[in-house]
Amino acid sequence: MAKKVVLAYSGGLDTSIVIKWLIETYNAEVIAFCADLGQGEDLDSVREKALRTGAVKAYVEDLREEFVREYIFPMLRANALYEGAYMLGTSIARPLIAKKQIDVALKENADAVSHGATGKGNDQVRFELTYYALKPDITVIAPWREWSFNSRQSLIEYAQKHGIPVTATKDKPYSTDRNIFHISYEGGILEDPWTEPTEDMFTMMVPPEKAPDKPRYIEIEYREGNPAGIDGRDLSPVELFERLNTIAGENGIGRADIVENRYVGIKSRGVYETPAGTVLHAAHRALESITLDREVLHMRDSFIPKYAELVYYGYWFAPEREALQLFIDGVQKNVTGTVRLKLYKGNCTIAGRKSPCSLYAPELATFEAEEVYNQKDADGFIKLNALRLKVNKLSDMICRKKD
Repeated sequence: MAKKVVLAYSGGLDTSIVIKWLIETYNAEVIAFCADLGQGEDLDSVREKALRTGAVKAYVEDLREEFVREYIFPMLRANALYEGAYMLGTSIARPLIAKKQIDVALKENADAVSHGATGKGNDQVRFELTYYALKPDITVIAPWREWSFNSRQSLIEYAQKHGIPVTATKDKPYSTDRNIFHISYEGGILEDPWTEPTEDMFTMMVPPEKAPDKPRYIEIEYREGNPAGIDGRDLSPVELFERLNTIAGENGIGRADIVENRYVGIKSRGVYETPAGTVLHAAHRALESITLDREVLHMRDSFIPKYAELVYYGYWFAPEREALQLFIDGVQKNVTGTVRLKLYKGNCTIAGRKSPCSLYAPELATFEAEEVYNQKDADGFIKLNALRLKVNKLSDMICRKKD
């Protein structure tokens, strides 16, 4: 039986209960690990809460720069969208948290790790695939798959009974997950896909109808596929995200309401705010449109659904994701330049793009007079490409005559 457990701890409802439950059920020492991923909370109070709830130690680590540089940026270079809509803000955070849990477990000679993810969701898979990928012999304790609690309501009642302060209430029982990339909302009133979210739920952005009446123009500089600055000013990854979250959020950009297919086979409704990510996704694609070769671009795009699926399912440390990343990063060396965007009442549109590595040739694309492209060359090009179509049709006509 586990004697020392490293728990992925957020200070929220589930993990606050987990500390007490691990102590009672396993008689184990619990070490809480809390990752600062830019969720904007007072993490000193989170550490104190973990200790008050029964943890023998509580680690709080600032992982914001590593999170953006080593996890979010590679995902954005891949233009990853799960099922064409979800920007993977929760998915991409889990492998980093799990990796750091394993680091703490090795440091503290812990024999087990734990998390507060439910047995119905994706996070249990994301955490545990990472645990096993990095330390195959680790013991994993998943309380939601063991304990008698059957709902968040029952957890709230348990917390109140034991004096554990939690933010979830019976009036607002939905679950939230926030980091520098996004915030998600699930459960509670959102479980009915016909119910519109209430405006007081949102935190990172204003409603589009309340955004400024004047468009906001910004310019984002890219270097080898990564955003590096805004409006001519170089920024660190964290500074860039914080700045862009503010700008995009003020203009009502980044809200998504999605019914997605969980890895375990359940459809789930999630509401998301991803202000900076929405803008950066649009900007990156715009810059790629003038810097990537057609066939390279089309091949990379064919990998996007698979890459996004791997991140969503939890295979960040799997060899196939790493192999895809090598290809994606290999074609990003010329994705350098500037994109100008127009932000207006929830809309993000491209207003311009330029690059020293641009493949866009105005002298070829123009509809005006030019001497570079011989339009007569298109005749042979079309006839050669039409040859198989002509042969197919002629063959079909001959076969039908025989019938």
